[in-house]
Amino acid sequence: MVYGTLYLVPVPLAENAAAKSFTPYLADTINHIKEYIVENEKTARRFLKEAGLTIPQSELSIHDYGKHNRDVNINSFFIGLTAGRDVGLMSEAGCPGVADPGSEIVAEAHRRGIKVVPLVGPSSILLALMGSGFSGQSFTFHGYLPIDKVERSKKIKELESLASRFNQTQIFIETPFRNNQMLEEILRTCTAKTQLCVACDLTAADELVQTKTIAQWKQKTPDLHKRPAIFLIFRA
Repeated sequence: MVYGTLYLVPVPLAENAAAKSFTPYLADTINHIKEYIVENEKTARRFLKEAGLTIPQSELSIHDYGKHNRDVNINSFFIGLTAGRDVGLMSEAGCPGVADPGSEIVAEAHRRGIKVVPLVGPSSILLALMGSGFSGQSFTFHGYLPIDKVERSKKIKELESLASRFNQTQIFIETPFRNNQMLEEILRTCTAKTQLCVACDLTAADELVQTKTIAQWKQKTPDLHKRPAIFLIFRA
C-alpha cells in the first residue's frame, strides 16, 4: 500500500504578516493538497486564501482536531493518508507540532510509516531565541508554568537556577491575559542581574523584542495584556 505524505504547514503568527511567512514552495504545496487536518478551520481557510490557494475551497476536505474534537478516534484523521492522498497539518498559528497538539498527529503518522515533511515557516520560540542574544547552543522550552502563585514562583526560581548552572536559556510562555501577572512574578522572584528577554507580538507591526536585566526591567515595564509573548531567562 502506498501512503500519502503528511505536510506540516506553518501559519503566520500575526495578522498582516503573511508576506513574512510564506515561501514559494509552500504556495506550490498547498495548491497540490486538497485535504487538511487543522486546529481551527476558520483560521486555516483564511491562511490558505492569503497564501495563494487557487483550488476552490469548496473542494477541500478539512478535519478539525481542535480542543473540542480531541476525543475523536484518531483513525478518522488518517483515512486520506492511508488511501494515498497527501494531507496538510496546520495549527492555529506558527509551526504545527511545536507547543501544539498537532504533535499527536505527527507521532501517529510515524507509527504508521507515513512520510512526514515539515515546511519552512515562523516559530515564535526560535524567533524569540534568535532575538534575545541568549545562548542558542543550549536552551529549553518549558511551555506554560504553573498557575498557582506559589508553584509558579518556585518554578521561576528553578529556571533561574538552571540558567545559571548550565549556562542555558530558559524559555516559557503564558496565556496572553495573564502576561502582566507573569512579568510581575518574574521581576519579584529573580535576582537583579538575571537577564530577561520579552518577545511580544512577533512578526506583527508592533513587535517588541527587548533584553534587559531584572533591575532594568523594574524601572519601566511594558503592558503585555492580551499580547502573545514569550519569556526567556538567562544568566551570563
